[in-house]
Amino acid sequence: MTAVLVPLGTRPEIIKLAPVVRELTATGFAVRLLATGQHGDAAMSAAFFDELNMHPDETWVLPADPHARVAAILEGAEHELATNRPDLVLVLGDTNTVPLFCLAARRNRVPVAHLEAGLRSFNATSMEEVNRKVAAACASLHLAPTDLAAQFLAEEGIDPAHVRVVGNPVIDVLRQLGVRRVGLGERSGAVLTAHRATNVDDPTRLAALVELVHRIADEAGTVTFPVHPRTRRRLEEGRLLGALAGDGVLLSEPVGYRAMSELVAASRVVVTDSGGLQEEASFFGVPVVVLRRSTPRWEGVRAGTSRLVGMDVALAMAAVRDLISPAAQQLADSTRCPYGDGHTAERVAELLGERATWDLLRLDEPDFVGREPPA
Repeated sequence: MTAVLVPLGTRPEIIKLAPVVRELTATGFAVRLLATGQHGDAAMSAAFFDELNMHPDETWVLPADPHARVAAILEGAEHELATNRPDLVLVLGDTNTVPLFCLAARRNRVPVAHLEAGLRSFNATSMEEVNRKVAAACASLHLAPTDLAAQFLAEEGIDPAHVRVVGNPVIDVLRQLGVRRVGLGERSGAVLTAHRATNVDDPTRLAALVELVHRIADEAGTVTFPVHPRTRRRLEEGRLLGALAGDGVLLSEPVGYRAMSELVAASRVVVTDSGGLQEEASFFGVPVVVLRRSTPRWEGVRAGTSRLVGMDVALAMAAVRDLISPAAQQLADSTRCPYGDGHTAERVAELLGERATWDLLRLDEPDFVGREPPA
């Protein structure tokens, strides 16, 4: 039986890998699920495991210090691979868990398949971008969500023979959840999230976020704002949490995945610095204002259903006003979701069941004696 190790560390990985793990298990793979504990807060990790009925075989508890956490993941990954010797490591996305397991896998000569391969923000200051490129250097099989992601990989010199476009498994999750797509006439208000350090750790941007919340409420209707633990800490430290209270603003703790999906589906616009919400809103035909100056999800920007604005209140409000217009609402509602069709997990399982795929995954030392290296 083929042994596949699936390490994951954060909420997006838990959600997106759930259908893949289920499909691999159902088709006969021996899947070992390892939770590295990057999100130690139960609201951001354990609760999602419970909701998705996906239980890790092992869960790590990491030290509090960020540098020690990285070292602990790498040390744990080395031990895991040397001890259990899986046939394949399957990783998803761009959290610290991904490059650390990729490096450990390569040291132990275990092949790597990378889901969400080829996403690029072109932001040299982004650690997620660095993590994605480390994964690209280590992976033997690149499972790209879209044709554009595959194109980015090709432009970086990745052999197209090792790339497959399979979609993003988050669309599988949404299809399986069966959350109702809400008609245009029934949608109201906005959903807002913000958690990125570049936005919430900067006092000026954090103050701009508070102003933006109230201005969106005035323009688009009630703003539902599930507050990320990191964001709540920064708001409390800056004595800004009370300033968010007011008519038209609904603050809450982080909500479960289904509840969040229902909120997104019923809103007129999503305002966020999250990558995953850009994909999820697209599935429900809801336009997105992206509180970042770059994004790895260019497909929505190209389609005109997402707008990059950074943490600029004037730009964000101009985008909100435009995207809640009848024409923009109709465009978002009628645009096919570019991130997948809900059958990614099936494609991944089918690929890993093919002998030809394992020929691609095999790690062999090349022999260039008497011949030239590839140009």
